[in-house]
Amino acid sequence: MTIIDAIILGIFQGMTEFLPVSSSGHNEIIESILKINAYENNLLTITVLHAATALSTVIIFKKEFCKTFSGFFMFNCSNEFKFSVKIIISMIPAVIIGLFFEKSIDLLFQNNLLLVGIMLIITGILLFLSDKKIKTDKGISFKNAFIIGLAQSIAILPGLSRSGSTISTAIFLGIDKKLAAKFSFMMVVPLILGKMIKDIYELKLFDLNEEFTPLFFGFLSAFFTGLISCSFMIKLVEKSKLRYFSVYCFIMGFICFIKFY
Repeated sequence: MTIIDAIILGIFQGMTEFLPVSSSGHNEIIESILKINAYENNLLTITVLHAATALSTVIIFKKEFCKTFSGFFMFNCSNEFKFSVKIIISMIPAVIIGLFFEKSIDLLFQNNLLLVGIMLIITGILLFLSDKKIKTDKGISFKNAFIIGLAQSIAILPGLSRSGSTISTAIFLGIDKKLAAKFSFMMVVPLILGKMIKDIYELKLFDLNEEFTPLFFGFLSAFFTGLISCSFMIKLVEKSKLRYFSVYCFIMGFICFIKFY
């Protein structure tokens, strides 16, 4: 993978991580188009790019993260403590999937455009239906946090948008749209940081050699693109503009079918 390839992947990661069009699915598509083996280190490469967008999320929601982090150690009935617990609850399904099925998940990221196409169509359906739901003014309960977490764990599949799945699920549950977007973006950050720590512990990050420089530039491009798309996405969710992305997902899904066959 060249530096240019990594920058392109980073830009698409930064855009598609927050926009509900599946970052993993688009990375599979770009890899196929560029004819590169970007995922020879597979989940490690994905983790590095996701770490960049996680950092951009922390920057955008720095006040919320500070309140949530400090609230976690209060061990009282404050809103901040409850919110931090809900974040932890939402992580449980994805942690279980990651710990016990990592090798199986890795096999899915092998230029499987048929799977990507199917998942993009499903993402489009979710976005279209959630955009039609008008009344969304509830808060997030502990039960709903777990349900949203289940949606996040399923969205590990390439082509199924994580942000699209979690935001749509929250909206279906009647949760306020702005809160749904904020919770969706914040809940994934601890998971990404945990994955990075795990990779460092297993020394995977030091097996890159010549891949380090491309991934560094990929990280930078994903980070700066993520800053822009995260702010943009929050406004779109509030204004109920998800249906436009549903059309895009339908188109990209059919393109994957055509290219596969």
